[in-house]
Amino acid sequence: MTRREKAMACFREGYNCSQSLVMAFSDMVPVDKAVLSKLASSFGGGMGRLREVCGSVSGMFMVAGLIYGYDGPEKGQMKADHYARIQELAHRFEEEHGSIVCRDMLGLNVHHDNPKPSDRTAEYYKKRPCMEIVGDAAEILEEYINENPKKEGQ
Repeated sequence: MTRREKAMACFREGYNCSQSLVMAFSDMVPVDKAVLSKLASSFGGGMGRLREVCGSVSGMFMVAGLIYGYDGPEKGQMKADHYARIQELAHRFEEEHGSIVCRDMLGLNVHHDNPKPSDRTAEYYKKRPCMEIVGDAAEILEEYINENPKKEGQ
C-alpha cells in the first residue's frame, strides 16, 4: 500500500486530515502511533475546524519536523534550513491546490466553523475533496523524503 493509499484509508476510517497524514508515515518517525495521533488531532479541519492551514499540510510539517527537525534552541543555519524545507513543502502543495488554507480549498467563507465535524457519509465524500487532498499531501511528502534522505547526524 502506498503512503497515499494509507493516508486516504486512515481518512476513510474516521481520522481527521492531519492524523491521516501522520499515520501514513508513522513507521518513519520515533513516536508511538497513539501519541502521534493525539498530537495531530488538534489540526483537523484547518486547526480545530478554524479553516486555517489545511490539516494535511500541518501533518506534513509535523512529520518533516520529526524526520529532519532540530531539538534545541537553534538560532542559526539549522533553523533556516528547516524552515526552507517547510516552505518547499508548502510551495509544492500550493502549486497543486492553489493554497494551503482549508477554507480556500473548500470554497468556504467562514473563519471559525462549527466545531462539530461533518458526518462521514457517502454524500460527504462526494462533495468534499479532503480525502484526495490528504492523498496528495502524502505523495508530496513521500516524494520530498525520497529526494532528500536524512543525513547521518541530522
